[in-house]
Amino acid sequence: MTQITMKHLRYFDALARHRHFGRAAEASSISQPALSLQVKELEDILGAALVERGARQIRLTALGEDFALRSREVLRAVDELGALARASGGPLSGRLRLGVIPTVAPYLLPQVMRHLARNHPDLDLRPREAVTPKLLRDLGEGRLDLALVALPVSEPSFTEVALFDEEFLLVRHEDAADHPLPALVDLPEMPLLLLEEGHCFRDQAIAFCKLPPSPAGEIMEGSSLTTLVQMVGAGIGVTLIPEMAAEVELRSAPVVLHRLPEPRPKRTIGLVWRRSNPLADRYGELAEGLRAALAG
Repeated sequence: MTQITMKHLRYFDALARHRHFGRAAEASSISQPALSLQVKELEDILGAALVERGARQIRLTALGEDFALRSREVLRAVDELGALARASGGPLSGRLRLGVIPTVAPYLLPQVMRHLARNHPDLDLRPREAVTPKLLRDLGEGRLDLALVALPVSEPSFTEVALFDEEFLLVRHEDAADHPLPALVDLPEMPLLLLEEGHCFRDQAIAFCKLPPSPAGEIMEGSSLTTLVQMVGAGIGVTLIPEMAAEVELRSAPVVLHRLPEPRPKRTIGLVWRRSNPLADRYGELAEGLRAALAG
C-alpha cells in the first residue's frame, strides 16, 4: 500500500500556502504536472479530496485546511529534528534560512552575510526578503530559522534579541537644503511619501508623524525606499528613511537628508527565532557575535 511521504507533505504545504498550482510548483522547484500528480496521489492515499480545483484558482476543502495545519506541524518537527542533530555536532553548520525585511536587506544583508561566512564557514545561508508579517508567519510555521526585523514583535513563542538602534532621516529635494526644518507638528500637513501597506517601516512612520492608521488624501505610496527617494528627487514630496539607507539612497537622486528635532524617531533592528528551536542557544551566540560586529 502506498504511504504518505515527506514529499507529499512538502508539496501539499506549498499548494496550501500559494493556493495556485503554478506558483506552488515554482516555489518547490518542480514542474506543475509533477506537483499536481503528487497532490492527487496524496488524495488517493487518504481517500478524500483536499483541493477544490477551479479554472483560475484552487480552494482547500475542510479536510484540506485541517490537513494543511497538521502537515505543517509535521514538517516543522522534522526540520527541528535535523536542527537537534546539528546542535550536537559542534559549531553551527548546514542550512540557515534567514528572513530579512525589505528596508534592511539591501543595506545590511551583505555585511551580515560576510560576517556569517567568516565566523560560521560551515553554514549554508539561504536569505529571503519579505515584509514582516510574512516573515513571522513563515518563522512560526518552520519555513524560516531566523528573521532580521524591526523590534518588538511581541510574540511569546519567539525569542527576540536587539542588535542596534537607528534614527529615521527626513528626505527633501535638494532645493530645500537651506530651508528651515519643519516642526514635528507640521509633518502631518506635508505631502508625505510612505511605503505601501505591509511594511513595518510605514507603520513606524505613521506612528511618529501621528497620522491616522490608514491615512489618505495627500499621502502617496511607494513599493521601496528607493522609489520614495526618487519621487522626492522629482519634487513630489518628502519622506523618511532609516539611517542605514542614507549612503546608498543619497547617491540615487537630487535630495538632501536631515536629522529631525528631538525626540528623534528611531527603530530597533534585531534577530527573532522560535523558542522551541533546538538551536536556540546557538542562535543567541550568533546574535551576540553579529551585534558586536555591527557595532564595530
